Amino acid sequence: MHNLAAHRIHTTTIGDLLLTTTDKHGERDVLIFPASRHTYATFTAASYQRAKSLYAHGIRASDHVGILMANCPEYMELLMGCLLLGAVAVPMNARYKATELTYVVENADLKLLVTSDLIADYADFGELLGTAFTDLAEQRDPQHLRLAAAPLLRHLVMFGSNSPAGFITEGEFDAAGASIDNTVIDALRVNVQLSDAAIMMYTSGTTANPKGCPLSHGLLVRNGVNMNRERYFLTPEDVFWAPLPMFHMSSILPFLACLDAGAAMSSMTHVEAGLALQMLERDRVSVAFPSFPTVTSDLINHPSFATTDLSNLRRINNVAPIDMLRRFQDTFAPAIQTGAYGLTEAGGVIAFNHPDEGLETRLHTCGTPFPGIEVQIVEPDSHEVLAADERGELWVRGYAVFDGYYKSPEKNAKAFVDGWLRTGDLCSLTEDGAICYHGRIKDMLKVGGENVAAIEIESHLARHPAVQMAQVIGREDKRLWEVPVAFIELKPGAEVSADELIQHCRADLASFKVPREVYFVETWPMSSTKVQKFRLKELLGSKAE
Repeated sequence: MHNLAAHRIHTTTIGDLLLTTTDKHGERDVLIFPASRHTYATFTAASYQRAKSLYAHGIRASDHVGILMANCPEYMELLMGCLLLGAVAVPMNARYKATELTYVVENADLKLLVTSDLIADYADFGELLGTAFTDLAEQRDPQHLRLAAAPLLRHLVMFGSNSPAGFITEGEFDAAGASIDNTVIDALRVNVQLSDAAIMMYTSGTTANPKGCPLSHGLLVRNGVNMNRERYFLTPEDVFWAPLPMFHMSSILPFLACLDAGAAMSSMTHVEAGLALQMLERDRVSVAFPSFPTVTSDLINHPSFATTDLSNLRRINNVAPIDMLRRFQDTFAPAIQTGAYGLTEAGGVIAFNHPDEGLETRLHTCGTPFPGIEVQIVEPDSHEVLAADERGELWVRGYAVFDGYYKSPEKNAKAFVDGWLRTGDLCSLTEDGAICYHGRIKDMLKVGGENVAAIEIESHLARHPAVQMAQVIGREDKRLWEVPVAFIELKPGAEVSADELIQHCRADLASFKVPREVYFVETWPMSSTKVQKFRLKELLGSKAE
């Protein structure tokens, strides 16, 4: 698949990548929202303004800056402003509750945190931070915070019209940097090294406290370049719709690929299918990155989908069970659907399908890794390297692998073996080296001595015409150790009983794989992009009471 003779390594800092592309494509769009757009020139200017305001509040190289906001242009401006300074941007999950926020702010050693009232009707971040830090309202000087639970945090900044106690307002933040010259920022920018941390992502925390993953400039740029030049082949005319949260690599990595190509990324504050379809048509989107079944299904099921002009769409990315992927591909044809395999600890994504691969290959595999990344399948307990088509744990090494979790030597000792990162994912490799994903190893059920992958049952349930999405967890059982239980989201207007779904499974699955109970949900407990199965276990426990 790789033409290694033609492959060239293109690596720089993220700030310099932006400036180089701005020199070439300054008047082209780089960031599009429903009611606004940035050209490369205006985005670069705005990013410098954010960098100067951060500088005026004491942010320097290696300092950690939190961003707790919904998707908006200011989010990417602030992120880039951090990177121009050599500071470390810490995107924070907008779904965090107060306890999680307290933990991440302290664990990440944040010196400054910027938030917004943009979606205060849905998520009041000011109130949430007040709950997380109970002494915030007592602070006399927002310019010099002293919070017991976050001893390093000196500033909280609120974008928008609200001005809660203890926060610096957006106007004050902007005014502080107005007198600083761009040369001050450039003096810091030129000292940023490829090995310096650029962004610290926090893993989704589906089973425990989130873990900080520092990702370097060199790692991120090279991954963005490989995404573009090895798999997506963007041009300056392309518009890449990436609507997922900007605190997730599913937005950050596409943005870096766009920077490499001089293309534009399209986003929105929250995914609303009708508005999304308007954007796809209006902006003649050529690459769509819904990525998750819930987003793609919402698009397809919207009343205006059939009349929306998607003729410019040539690529779409989705990760879902095979039958669902096949249905998505049929719906979006002639656009080519490809999948991906990735993890935060390796720069977001290490493999995408190539568009030249056949349909069955794209349905059953995640593609081969980027050049410069090695993978192997290992028996988790014995560490024996397994042959093609054998299932085991996927191990990864190469340029994309981070150096380790932040302040977590004990976690790093478990995560790395002789330079290989243990992913915890149950995978296999084809003879051609493509990755096949079979679920999380820890998402395995042990039913009467039989190992059962939850994803296998979920995939079968998803084949039922009434099922929008299925999630399977284990319930403790005195005789069999544990048995499967299914949670189901139905398609709009669909009806089916729990007994019918159990019979649907019983017809094709071994008896030990058949869910013993089925519960219906309308909304899922989510982290950034994953269903929090431990919350489903809590819900199951409450139903048993």
